[in-house]
Amino acid sequence: MHPSNQNLFELLLMLGDDRLVLGHRISEWCGHAPVLEEDIALANIALDLVGQANLFLKAAATLEGAGRSEDTLAFLRDARQFRNVCLVEQPNGDFGVTMARQFLFDAFSVPLLEALSSSGNADIAALAAKAHKEELYHLRHSREWVIRLGDGTEKSALRIQSAFDDLWHLCGELFVWPASVQALVAEGAIPDLSGVRAKWDAVVDSTLSEAKLKRPTDSEAIEGGRVGTHSEHLGHLLAEMQVLPRTHPGASW
Repeated sequence: MHPSNQNLFELLLMLGDDRLVLGHRISEWCGHAPVLEEDIALANIALDLVGQANLFLKAAATLEGAGRSEDTLAFLRDARQFRNVCLVEQPNGDFGVTMARQFLFDAFSVPLLEALSSSGNADIAALAAKAHKEELYHLRHSREWVIRLGDGTEKSALRIQSAFDDLWHLCGELFVWPASVQALVAEGAIPDLSGVRAKWDAVVDSTLSEAKLKRPTDSEAIEGGRVGTHSEHLGHLLAEMQVLPRTHPGASW
């Protein structure tokens, strides 16, 4: 594969894997959410994320031209080959953990997709613009829950504050492009993430303030998931997500 195409392939994997893994995590709430309306809302968000992942991974497979499909990329890679950030693979925990994780990613995803919608690469711009519309709803939903839990009961506030405290050290990775795609910044295909970080900070700070929660202390960003170094949680998630196609390779419905 030409180096420029390899860079773009890696980017598409990152965008697809973030959403595939988070979509699977959210889908685990189906039938277990605290209220029926939320059960349906989370199922729809999971479907949105998996749908976005499908488009990004399909574009990656087409670009690669090696005979793989979006399904192959989703179900027949191991954890070291996934390029999602470690934040999205963390277990659901209680509902506060799920909403904190979702909000932290949504607040990043919205400005990133907005910036990618103006990409010099027309294919990336089109995919990002489509996903951005759905992400606006996701952010509104998770933001409202953060405020509701933070400014709710003493117990709900303690739980979601603890969730932010536990997840915060994973946020720095969101704002570091790995070396594999740095060339795309210079080409104008992807944004420098400083602008995305500024918008994320603004949304996070205003939301935490309204929810009467404290912003945890920032920690140094480390390259992990983007280069295939994941927490132990991803392996367990993939074992469940990939069990059918790996047990019955080549099967079709």
